[in-house]
Amino acid sequence: MNRVPTATGASVSTEALVGLAERMADASGTVLRGYFRTDIRAYEKADSTPVTIADREVETALREMIEAEFPDHGVVGEEFAPVRRDAPYVWVVDPLDGTSGFITGKPLFGTLIGCVHDGIPILGLIDHPVLRERWIGGEGLPTAFNGERVRVRSCAKLSEAMLYATTPHMFVGADAYAFETLCEAVKRPQYGADCYAYAMLATGFVDLVVEANMKPCDFCALAPVVQAAGGIMTDWQGKPLGLDSDGRVIAAGDERVHAEALKILSAGGEPEQGG
Repeated sequence: MNRVPTATGASVSTEALVGLAERMADASGTVLRGYFRTDIRAYEKADSTPVTIADREVETALREMIEAEFPDHGVVGEEFAPVRRDAPYVWVVDPLDGTSGFITGKPLFGTLIGCVHDGIPILGLIDHPVLRERWIGGEGLPTAFNGERVRVRSCAKLSEAMLYATTPHMFVGADAYAFETLCEAVKRPQYGADCYAYAMLATGFVDLVVEANMKPCDFCALAPVVQAAGGIMTDWQGKPLGLDSDGRVIAAGDERVHAEALKILSAGGEPEQGG
């Protein structure tokens, strides 16, 4: 039984964390399937992104489940204020990643459930309730898709890589130029998969996912899944992701592709100077 030590010397078993994450995903799926392709209304938040009653109902349920089982753990979510953000363990949840797709009837939305220990994402779960597809992985827990172990695929060169981003409109200013440069360097850019792109990377169908303007609830659950499948996921400077990351992320199945892409992104897309 794997156990993760806390700052006080106590420990929480990996099995206990996984068990709660799985139950949370089951609960969220029940709610989201009930609202999917109905006349549910979407509202605009202050940041101009949509939110529905489904988002808030799911997050409320997930928070209640965490409080009931681990009342000393922190919670960071998409829809409500953080609780105990500085606790040794922090659950990071996005109840409905891909709300825009959800309200337009696209089934690629998902629930993201992550657990961070001392600032490091250690467990991630990606659940797609309509498709009945789930990925879970983390420290000491190889990534599994519906119970079967999966791995990333090798890709020797950036020019051979399939790239995903949710939308090109998430990149602005110098980030937009860097992303455009990256798109010209890969085999083919694709859009519109939300968190499903990271799941496909972990399963060996996608080589690279690059995004910006992300929140911790968008990526803290994704990084453990990608990494436990043999991939790598960092910020645009190559640093590990955590609650204080700036929201620009790069996930790759092969370290060679990650290194090539990182070189472009970290330089802001500027072409290299000749020697």
